[in-house]
Amino acid sequence: MPSERKAFALRLDPALHDAIARLANADLRSVNAEIEFLLREALRARGVKVERNKDIGGES
Repeated sequence: MPSERKAFALRLDPALHDAIARLANADLRSVNAEIEFLLREALRARGVKVERNKDIGGES
């Protein structure tokens, strides 16, 4: 059974999107995967634990 992911529209400043796209390209990720990675990193830095859904994957 495929895993369920939450989809939503996100409006970004074009310069912010370009910066994220550059990071994503350097890390061989999609922009979407890079945004998720950055959000997880920011949450971890604030001490918020987010359990990874094993069906979805993500950074190792």
